Amino acid sequence: MNKGILPEQAIRDLIDSGVIRNSEIDDLFPDAQELPPLVQPASLDLQLGVTAYRMRASYLPGEGGIIKDTLQDLCLHSFDITHGAVLETGCVYLLPLVEALDLPKNLSAAANPKSSTGRLDVFTRVICDGATRFDSVPAGYSGPLYVEVAPRTFPILVRPGDRLVQLRFRSGEAQILNTQTVSIDLRGIDGSDIIGWRARRHSGMVDLRGIGAHKARDYWEPLMAPNEQLVLDPEEFYILASQEAVCIPQNRAAEMAPIAPEIGEFRAHYAGFFDPGFGLEEAGGQGSRAVLEVRGRDVPFLLRHGQSVAKLVFEPLSEDPQELYGTKGSHYQSQGLRLSKHFTL
Repeated sequence: MNKGILPEQAIRDLIDSGVIRNSEIDDLFPDAQELPPLVQPASLDLQLGVTAYRMRASYLPGEGGIIKDTLQDLCLHSFDITHGAVLETGCVYLLPLVEALDLPKNLSAAANPKSSTGRLDVFTRVICDGATRFDSVPAGYSGPLYVEVAPRTFPILVRPGDRLVQLRFRSGEAQILNTQTVSIDLRGIDGSDIIGWRARRHSGMVDLRGIGAHKARDYWEPLMAPNEQLVLDPEEFYILASQEAVCIPQNRAAEMAPIAPEIGEFRAHYAGFFDPGFGLEEAGGQGSRAVLEVRGRDVPFLLRHGQSVAKLVFEPLSEDPQELYGTKGSHYQSQGLRLSKHFTL
């Protein structure tokens, strides 16, 4: 196997060979065996199991720690989500995932929230047994996976099989080919006066399976910036777009990363994976922008049009994918400033 990020056909081979399998840590919901794994061009969507644990705090099990043996120390109570359950804001939950791994020694994995998850201001992190870092599965790991879920603005209705996070597999060490700076657009795209959206607090629950079922203005406040400036309020959540069009070549994958970790006034991304084909003209994505999930922190902070806020880090694929992002249809291909797929204007 060549070094690099694994494309979809290699991920399917992992499923067929049992490297990706169903977990035994949680009672699987009845339809789990019938739900095909949702494989993207360079990532795998992970499914929620049937149990949610309400936690006193987030934690890492640490080297040698087994999550099922240690979570009881921090668990307040557990509940079944088979028929749907609401995860409340201000709370931390831990949910076993349907998928488990038996990775070979040359294969590691990294997790990230899905685009829709980040745009709902739902903070997620994947952990595994023995983890000393979030969203990182070491090479050779064998065991279950869990996701920590902390809704920040909207309560969310979840069910077994819902997909909040995705996993990317890497053969060998990370190989950074190049980076691209991402800056903020505060002029508006395609002549629109709206440069962003600010989440409305206490606005209601979001059903994760309610695609297009929520009125955007009930949950979001449109923002204008006639002077091409925007003040981020502490602890408010914003959806903004990049000034640059983003294009991911078919032989590469990318991840959004902070451009300067020492800038602590805001967090500029939640969901960071960009699959090959995003923004490619031949995949129907010409002119696609990066949508940024931005949260203000301790003090009001002034953003100016064109200010650099993040960067895309590009890595090679181990081989070209058989399908590019968007060729089978995607809510976010050829996007400008776009809310999650749950909302309609």
